[in-house]
Amino acid sequence: MSTNTQNLTLVQAVRDGLHTEMRNDEDVIVLGEDVGRNGGVFRATEGLYDEFGEDRVIDTPLAESGIVGTSIGMAAYGLKPVPEIQFSGFMYPAFDQIVSHAARLRTRSRGRFTCPLVVRAPYGGGIRAPEHHSESKEAFYAHEPGLKVVIPSTPYDTKGLLTAAIRDPDPVIFLEPKKIYRAFREEVPTGEHTVPFGEATVRRAGSDVSVFTWGAMVPPTLEAAESLEDEVDVEVVDLRSLSPMDTDAIVESFKKTGRAAVVHEAPYTAGLGAEVTSVIQEEALLYQEAPVERITGFDVPFPLYALEDYYLPEAARIEDGIREVVGF
Repeated sequence: MSTNTQNLTLVQAVRDGLHTEMRNDEDVIVLGEDVGRNGGVFRATEGLYDEFGEDRVIDTPLAESGIVGTSIGMAAYGLKPVPEIQFSGFMYPAFDQIVSHAARLRTRSRGRFTCPLVVRAPYGGGIRAPEHHSESKEAFYAHEPGLKVVIPSTPYDTKGLLTAAIRDPDPVIFLEPKKIYRAFREEVPTGEHTVPFGEATVRRAGSDVSVFTWGAMVPPTLEAAESLEDEVDVEVVDLRSLSPMDTDAIVESFKKTGRAAVVHEAPYTAGLGAEVTSVIQEEALLYQEAPVERITGFDVPFPLYALEDYYLPEAARIEDGIREVVGF
């Protein structure tokens, strides 16, 4: 791993991770709608076409099922495709390919084939986009055996987790929080850099309540924790990897605090906040001092424009949820 760093935004870290792996391994292929000459709708693949050419940076038709289906075939025969879906809400036409084929290829072939495939997609709200552009449906994919699901929240983790995803022999759904694509910069190692799956990280240590979150919800959760520091000592745990999920980190933090909240922008019902709550109930019930609070999006289609800020959990609503847990 390189000891040199560069100051990158999250979307720049995506591009740097792709570039590094494409330079190191000629089997890595990028494909998707407008990823070539245009550099992607968010410019995550900018410059790759000029460096690696049209055989490794492939502009495809607007057909998500075809993009992912073609990628599965590539992966089965030794390549490492990284298809980009322009927005996660456009992944549904490819859902059959992902869950019926990519996730099952290893078991269906009794290990003869693996599927080293990374499906990248910007996810989540906050950028005033139209319908199908702002959804947060990570629970769909975490529910499916055979898939790994990863959501970074910092540039450092983005490059490290993307590198680990590309090198993984099985399919990975890599969701990128577009709300914070360019929100801040961070020092990111140049050259090879990996962050392992299945390991959460504590973004802020605390002793009174544990708040579990990921992706674009990490910054407002940290903001809420800082705002409450004179009232409550809040521990913020960024899960990063949703499948596999670091249940040991959840239990360890909860045993220390005895109280918990989960923050995600996906709808409330059957969101992964329920899975975190179940882990706590099953593994640390005797440490529990209050019900687990879920601070989430609402059980409605993602709203447009005027109601977007109301739908997304922001610092004030997260503060209220934390106070409710602590005041129980």
